[in-house]
Amino acid sequence: MARIAGKTNTPNQLLDAGRELFLTHGYNATGIQQITDLAGVPKGSFYNHFNSKEVFAATIIDQYAEELREHWKELMSAAPNEPLAAIRYAFARLIARHESNMCSKGCLIGNFAAEMAESSELCRQRLAAAMEGWRISLAKLIREAQAAGEVRNDMDAAATAALVWDVWEGAILRMKVERTTLPLHESTNLVLNHLLRPL
Repeated sequence: MARIAGKTNTPNQLLDAGRELFLTHGYNATGIQQITDLAGVPKGSFYNHFNSKEVFAATIIDQYAEELREHWKELMSAAPNEPLAAIRYAFARLIARHESNMCSKGCLIGNFAAEMAESSELCRQRLAAAMEGWRISLAKLIREAQAAGEVRNDMDAAATAALVWDVWEGAILRMKVERTTLPLHESTNLVLNHLLRPL
């Protein structure tokens, strides 16, 4: 569990620095010294606020998952009312976000899942919760689109949302390797215009 000592901005500085470094270099390649240097705080202050690097990473996962939930709410508030159009809008905005990052950072959840799921039970649980939240939000839209006859209804909405997540995360990995968002465009086109099309 994170230890927050007094009224200080140091925890937030550390979390911001840690997330940037984890996204850029990964968990294992990032040391406490690098985090505190980027945060502009003494190295000893890290353990005044976090019990360990693992706990620190779990806190970042929780923070990132909450930001994803808020971002999804913002997307839905601006999206069209029709469920399939809302799904298309959400993925278009997510792709634009990766384009603005020059395809280099990927998704923190996906990055951590590949690097930490087997080595940290704490982080694995937090990652699983974050993934489930994303799938639940998408499954709700898919269910509404099925009811409206906009997508095929012979597939369970929750299972379909999980498949879409898996396709999306795989496309993000390809994006990072190829340094282009073409995999994102290709995968969403296949999913939305072919896989989900009503029979």
